[in-house]
Amino acid sequence: MTITRRDPFPFVTKAINLFGDWLKQRRELHELMEYDEEFGTLEPVARELNVAPADLDSLVRQGPQGANELPSMLAALDIDEAALRRVEPALLRDMERVCSFCAHKRRCDQELAAHTTAANYVEYCENADTIDALRLRS
Repeated sequence: MTITRRDPFPFVTKAINLFGDWLKQRRELHELMEYDEEFGTLEPVARELNVAPADLDSLVRQGPQGANELPSMLAALDIDEAALRRVEPALLRDMERVCSFCAHKRRCDQELAAHTTAANYVEYCENADTIDALRLRS
């Protein structure tokens, strides 16, 4: 007999997880500010991420989940993320950056859930031009 363990307080668990994510984000912002104070510039970090130094704060605020939709988007469009990471890591990093700043996350999530991404991504995805170029190469 298998016993399935259920979370007796899902709301509390979700609140704790959200607080933990927020705390992690605050630590990352603090580290970024310490780096800026120590070295006097965030330009090398910004250059590595292909963003303006002024955009670093926004990027850190998005957190590591900022580009969560991209792997699903690529899979839905039959683009091999692992191959892209091997062959063109800078391009993939740029796509992640664009995805992180995207204002259409809700629509993207809805399209991914409805399996309508391939038909509609050009209407809302800020990576659409890059994706189209990648699809033409395949």
